[in-house]
Amino acid sequence: MITQEYINGILDQQKKFFKTGKTLDLSFRIRQLKRLKSAVIQYEDEIKNALSKDLGRHGAEAYFCDIGTIILEINETIEGLRKWAKPETHFSGLTCFPSIITKVYKMPYGNTLIISPFNFPFTLSLGVLIPAIAGGNTAVIKASSKSSYSTQVLKKVVTAFFPTKYVAVIDGGHDVADMCIEAGFDKIFYTGSPKVGKHVMEMASKNLTPVALELGGENGNWCIIRKDANLKDAARKIAFFKMLNSGQICININQIAVASEIADRFIELLKGEFKRQIGDDALVNSEYPRLITKSAYDKCKSECDLYKDRVIYGGKGDPQSLRFQPTIIYPVKDDEPIVNHELFNPLLPIVPFEDNEVDKLLNTIESRHHGLALYIFTENIGWVQKVMSTMQFGGGCINEVCLHMMVKGVPFGGTGHSGMGAYHGKWGFMEFTHPTTVLVGSSRFNLPLREHPYKGIKLGLIRLFER
Repeated sequence: MITQEYINGILDQQKKFFKTGKTLDLSFRIRQLKRLKSAVIQYEDEIKNALSKDLGRHGAEAYFCDIGTIILEINETIEGLRKWAKPETHFSGLTCFPSIITKVYKMPYGNTLIISPFNFPFTLSLGVLIPAIAGGNTAVIKASSKSSYSTQVLKKVVTAFFPTKYVAVIDGGHDVADMCIEAGFDKIFYTGSPKVGKHVMEMASKNLTPVALELGGENGNWCIIRKDANLKDAARKIAFFKMLNSGQICININQIAVASEIADRFIELLKGEFKRQIGDDALVNSEYPRLITKSAYDKCKSECDLYKDRVIYGGKGDPQSLRFQPTIIYPVKDDEPIVNHELFNPLLPIVPFEDNEVDKLLNTIESRHHGLALYIFTENIGWVQKVMSTMQFGGGCINEVCLHMMVKGVPFGGTGHSGMGAYHGKWGFMEFTHPTTVLVGSSRFNLPLREHPYKGIKLGLIRLFER
């Protein structure tokens, strides 16, 4: 049984280790990143097996989403770390004369807490550990109790390659997460729902602990398909994405708004793509993932039953395997409950709209909480680029899905109810370090402009320097 004393003991070990200064050495950090890469490669088969047991993931999907992604992130971080960590040099300016140089050091927070979810139990734990290590911190990973097989493998991997005083994994539910937060870490990174995110932030505020929150968004992520879109291409990509991890992805499409002029044609193409990619019945296809728990399955089925008169594809599940078919619900109005919360399952409501009233649709989306992702399919590139540069959301794609989070050198993160902070590559390093500004002064040529008495031409010179 995990107790507050147990967690405090681990944190005390990590505090002592951090104070030795070993994590400040860039060569040390790079060695640890290489060890992490070796660990993921060595335990690849066990990771795949755990993901299969927890989520029904096929080995290819497991590698694409949880193994290869981590390796790519480690490679990028090792390649860029020395450049990212190099202190910045700035000219102090005439106002600060005789100082010439000011440095900005990228300092670690110290002891960090990573609270990871069940849906990508390795990417969203080890993937966050990468920037924590790169930043020079120690880390405790509070892993999800829902993905129990993956948590056990995660413990095995970390224990085999890192001492507890540097990196540790703790299992348990929300009560254990609360105990971790109360222990008083220097930085918290949480991935999960907005509801729990608010709770994490509230608890962290008691210790004034800075937090990064990666949330799904309370109203879900929209996909918009205009009448000029390449419908076959859109259907192919959307079908793949909605089935990925059975819809249990924070950036997945929650609902589709389709121009009514082409809605029937698009829906037929989407049905065809589901069948082509997963077969006539996803429930009997071993490649199709399942929902994480019986509770998640029951929630999905209950919501589907509320709209059973509008289910035009799918709608069936297997309570034994916890699989639920990709399900199209049509037509749905933009103010119905199903499009006002995050689904996190394979249900796919479709909202028709008149193409010439697309601005009205955008206003409706804008009036709600900001999503973590936005996807738009259209051939009108000028229009869509304007939309993407004026709306507020975490990130997204034009005529594509999900791949924005795979691009090197760009940030991933939400805004508002979809989160705060960003990571991946350099942005992750920045998230796990504090920029410390240090001005280098001089004992010679000091001017008395800032000192009393304020007489003569002092004010005039100050005005001149501070223009």
